[in-house]
Amino acid sequence: MLTMILQRIKTNPQLKKRLLWMTMHPLRTRPRLWLRWFQPFYMKRGKKTVIYRSVRRDIVPFHNFVLGSYSIVEDYATINNQVGDVVIGSASRIGLHNTIIGPVTIGDNVLLAQNVVIAGLNHNFEDVYEPISQQGVETKPVVIEDDVWVGANSVVLPGITIGKHAVVGAGSVVTRNIPSFSVALGNPAKVIKQYDAEHKQWIKSNLDENIDRIQR
Repeated sequence: MLTMILQRIKTNPQLKKRLLWMTMHPLRTRPRLWLRWFQPFYMKRGKKTVIYRSVRRDIVPFHNFVLGSYSIVEDYATINNQVGDVVIGSASRIGLHNTIIGPVTIGDNVLLAQNVVIAGLNHNFEDVYEPISQQGVETKPVVIEDDVWVGANSVVLPGITIGKHAVVGAGSVVTRNIPSFSVALGNPAKVIKQYDAEHKQWIKSNLDENIDRIQR
């Protein structure tokens, strides 16, 4: 029954537009108050999670929001799943003033420091005769694997994957994938260290130098 209703909405532009107006404020671009009252019923939260009161929850029922057990969303963060799922694993911490815009998947034991922005959304801008605000958006999923630490004031762009146990230095702009067991920093972020499993130590990396040489 529910599948039939959703299918009807998708195939009927007028109905879809009306439903969107009913659920989303057109200027504030956030769920209307009546819908926010129902968030506890459609947000999926594990045991002993914490979402502080000051968090802006732009969370709607037509995309998933999942917060794993023992995970925390700190004060003044913004969580937005309006254009894609936001899935956060267990024992992860979303730091002060973070902005998470789906589609984004964050693994277990992830640490995001202050003022981190992670967005799977980009605005279209190709038509120079049309306002950018009216050209719609495109989405590319962001994936942050388990046990990652992202430093303060960093930005992770759409379509990026950050591998397991990677570290992103403070103030970095991540424009391409970061491999597992590596340290990256800068704008754009470049890999400066990788873990050598054979010798069990972190070593300086020339990975980005090799990539740049190939691209040239």
